[in-house]
Amino acid sequence: MTSVRVLHVFKTYFPETQGGLEEVIRQICRYTHPLGVQTRVLTLSADSLPETISLPETEVVRCPRQWDVASCGLSWPFFRAFRRQANWADIIHYHFPWPLADVAHILMAPRKPSLITYHADIVRQQGLLRLYRPIMHRFLGQLDTIVATSSNYAHTSPVLQRFAHKVKVIPIGLGEGQPPEPDPDRVSALRQRVGEGFFLFVGVLRYYKGLHHLLEAIAPHHVDAGSSQGAESLPLVIAGSGPMEQALREQAKQLGLPHVHFLGQVSDADKTALLQLCRGVVFPSHLRAEAFGLTLLEGAMHGKPLISTEIGTGTSFVNRHCETGFVVPPNDPAALRRFMLILHRDPAMAATLGQAAQRRYLDLFTAPRMADAYERLYRQLLSADKP
Repeated sequence: MTSVRVLHVFKTYFPETQGGLEEVIRQICRYTHPLGVQTRVLTLSADSLPETISLPETEVVRCPRQWDVASCGLSWPFFRAFRRQANWADIIHYHFPWPLADVAHILMAPRKPSLITYHADIVRQQGLLRLYRPIMHRFLGQLDTIVATSSNYAHTSPVLQRFAHKVKVIPIGLGEGQPPEPDPDRVSALRQRVGEGFFLFVGVLRYYKGLHHLLEAIAPHHVDAGSSQGAESLPLVIAGSGPMEQALREQAKQLGLPHVHFLGQVSDADKTALLQLCRGVVFPSHLRAEAFGLTLLEGAMHGKPLISTEIGTGTSFVNRHCETGFVVPPNDPAALRRFMLILHRDPAMAATLGQAAQRRYLDLFTAPRMADAYERLYRQLLSADKP
């Protein structure tokens, strides 16, 4: 099998940051390698020495991050590194959004097949988007293929609709099918710390995650209509850190929520243990910046029911209402609470929905399945590029 050299380009990567998009790149690199794909990741880092580091799944080339403007990392040395790494690659695989990559591609016009995985629309920086939009459209127009991570997002994104003729859907995949075995010692330690049967959120604590609505949903003043037992506690574990962490901790304190545990960023071993102990995974993201929701796949892999919101993105492609869990309106703490209570009060229903979530994961969302699709796409692009 002929080897294919693929350069992944994104503004951040492990080990500096720990996020869902970084994990997607890692899964692609790891699982395309046995298929004859050699990868590198070109990224920015606050600690750019040594310039190149080797991780188990790939080689990472790091440029110094010199400035940040509206979450967009900027770096003059990146352009020189981009030219050098593009010369090495057979294919350039961008990950959107990162405007600096758009500019590099337009200015340097690498004569290599190129594609992009379109992870999310730009939602927050609308003022800057008006200035950036012409660059974005020119960049996307020059690429050979745009990959959407779900049919939902492909059909609801105005940007993807504009380039529908070159959009291909490849769902995100995670793991090989079997969830990792939890460490009994970690399970025991976490059971003593946070109990079991709780609802679990895992992720970076960002503005679009809807966690302020989740805290409102489990607050004591949200009482079921007709309930004679008063406010019912819904235990919650939030695993992750991020820019909203302090505000969320203060909100939980103001609402009087002693049954909420903030664990900060957790290890993979602790995450696996938490997924075994929890009743279900709750994912209340309320803005389209949440394009897929890797945590939903982790919950499904472990056979847990899912609660997410309907924001027209891949979250509702992973989670099917009343099949693998529940899909509720965004910005609606009362609806969120209502369906959390259903799972809290009915462990048998939670188990049934969790089993269905696991079957859907196995059918659609394993990493080898995703890797096969990308490997085929890479070779199709190379074949089409030959005279």
